[in-house]
Amino acid sequence: MPYRAVMTLPTDPHEQAVALRALQRPLKDLYRADPAAAQQSSTAVARVVLDAVAAEVPQWSGTSRAGLHPATGGDGSEACSGDMLLEALAGCAGVTLRSVAAAMGIALRSATVHVVGHWDARGTLGVDREAPVGFTEIEVRIEVDADADEASLARLVEATERYCVVAQTLRAPTPVTVTRG
Repeated sequence: MPYRAVMTLPTDPHEQAVALRALQRPLKDLYRADPAAAQQSSTAVARVVLDAVAAEVPQWSGTSRAGLHPATGGDGSEACSGDMLLEALAGCAGVTLRSVAAAMGIALRSATVHVVGHWDARGTLGVDREAPVGFTEIEVRIEVDADADEASLARLVEATERYCVVAQTLRAPTPVTVTRG
C-alpha cells in the first residue's frame, strides 16, 4: 500500500470521528468486497555490524543501531532489541488509542502509554538453561486525561488493547521461522 501523509485531526471530537471514518471508509469497503486486498506484509531488515556486536536496522525515521543490553555486556549506547520491541508495543498502542478515541468522539487532553518488560538475563546469556529467554511479563499502563466518563475511558482502553496489532501478536504469538538463506 502506498505511503500516505500523516492525518491531522480537527480539534472538535465529533469532527475527528467523521474525519477518521472518511479516511478509513474506502479501505473498509475494499476489504469487505475483496478480503484478499486486506492481506499485507510488513518487513524489517538488520545489517550485522562486523566490527562490533551490533546490527543496523533501517527505520522510517533513520537507522537504529541495536546492540547488547547493559545486563548482557553492552554499555547502553546502542538500542537493545528488547527495548525496541517494547517501543513498538508502546507506539502501536498509542496510535491505536488515538484512533479509537477519535472514532469514539473522545476529546483527549493528553495520553501516554508506558510499557515495561521483565526478563532474566541468565536465559539470554546461557548461564542457566532453565532460565527463560525473552520477556516473561510485559505491563502496559495507559494514562488518559480526557473529557469522558469512566465507562467511556474503560471502553477506550479495552478497544485499544483489542485492536493493537503488536499487543495481540505478543498475546497469541505468531509462529516465527528462522532459516539460513
